[in-house]
Amino acid sequence: MKLSRRSFLRANGAILSLPFLPSLVSAADPLSKVTRPGKKLVLMYIPNGIVRRCFFPGEEDAELPGFIGGFDADKTKNERRRLNKPGIYPLELTSTMQPLAAHTSDVTLITGLDRTYKNGQDVHAQGASCYLTSLSPAQATEQGIAHPNGRSLDQVIGDVVGRSTIFNTLEISCNGFTAGKEPIEFDNISWYGPGKMAPSIREPQKLYDRLFLRDSYRKHVADVTDLVLADANTLSEKLGRDDRRTLGEFMEMIRNIERRIQKMDKLLSDVDIKIPKNEVLPRGEYIRLQMDLMLLAFQMGITNVCTFMFGPERWDATLMYEGVFDKPVQHHNMTHNQKGEYKDLQKIDIFHMQQYAYLIQRMKETKESDGSSMLDNSLVTYGAGLGDGGTHQYYDLPMIVAGKARDQIKQGRFIKLPSGTLNSNLWLTVAQLMGLPMKSYADSTGVISDLWT
Repeated sequence: MKLSRRSFLRANGAILSLPFLPSLVSAADPLSKVTRPGKKLVLMYIPNGIVRRCFFPGEEDAELPGFIGGFDADKTKNERRRLNKPGIYPLELTSTMQPLAAHTSDVTLITGLDRTYKNGQDVHAQGASCYLTSLSPAQATEQGIAHPNGRSLDQVIGDVVGRSTIFNTLEISCNGFTAGKEPIEFDNISWYGPGKMAPSIREPQKLYDRLFLRDSYRKHVADVTDLVLADANTLSEKLGRDDRRTLGEFMEMIRNIERRIQKMDKLLSDVDIKIPKNEVLPRGEYIRLQMDLMLLAFQMGITNVCTFMFGPERWDATLMYEGVFDKPVQHHNMTHNQKGEYKDLQKIDIFHMQQYAYLIQRMKETKESDGSSMLDNSLVTYGAGLGDGGTHQYYDLPMIVAGKARDQIKQGRFIKLPSGTLNSNLWLTVAQLMGLPMKSYADSTGVISDLWT
């Protein structure tokens, strides 16, 4: 029996690619060697900034900031910023970072990052749409930077890393609103180039269809796992014990995801979508489902580069954070009412951190072809386009980096960069860690060498 390295289950037009199973390689070629897993990159984005005094070590008792608004994103940089004493320190978990307590050896906190700002575009829109370009197209033109000039980091990396996968990149959003409330710049971080959006997938069903089926297949296929189960059982007989367990866990994960999608679809069917008042999907369930679909894409070799938005910028509409508040709240509105009332807003920051911790745990549990964990071979950045949602600042941007990128990063540290270090320096470092021989990116001035082992 001849089997390819990447094997599939097929039934009635449905195709389900499998995770790496060493038994199949040995069956095809007893002398074949297990190849090293590809590096994975996840660029995660949280909207509306953070409660900085609860995120940055040593600031919990700091003076509450004034509120500026408008286009004056950098107005208070020199007066209010706390200058870093550069160096590498033991990782200190602030109150917002407590959900990462079980993963302190897997993450590094980075402070001191800034991004340049250009008047003429709303601070929230520019925070999101220029997050992965590090400067706006207008700034790039002024500075004579021909590339990326609006082409985002994920696309630049995907051009190289994506050659070995089905999709160069995958764009995911957890914006569950049923209708648009802001221009696309508020709800997108991935761009092919100026004005050319790389659209993110919001609906779990559409994301599932893209990963497993061609669009035209869905009308003919009711349930992928039911169709391929018999094929899977036949394949299982040819596998070793460990691979049988891996295949069983993989198939159960697919079944579980389908059940969760059906639940989400039921929630949507019971809502009057013509009156989009609230987000209709529970936040935690929704975000974790999108995360699990992303992990399947990695596990199956569909892509190795993904952007992941926890939510859109600004969008003054109510969100239901189950287990956090008893009723829906407006995240963006809360960021501008922090004066003595920031603890409720911090609950959203902690909620987002809990979802990030979930992803880290899942990636640690997922084993790859050489026995390492998916997290060992990955980079997972977690940050925002605003340093503080109340002041609209573009300095002191929050950033956490998880994963080791094949032992290229030593984790469990707190890296204080010189205040004013350009965020583009981090993106250049990420590109090099992913294997790109780049010398510069946007307005970068060098790499962050402290990240490397």
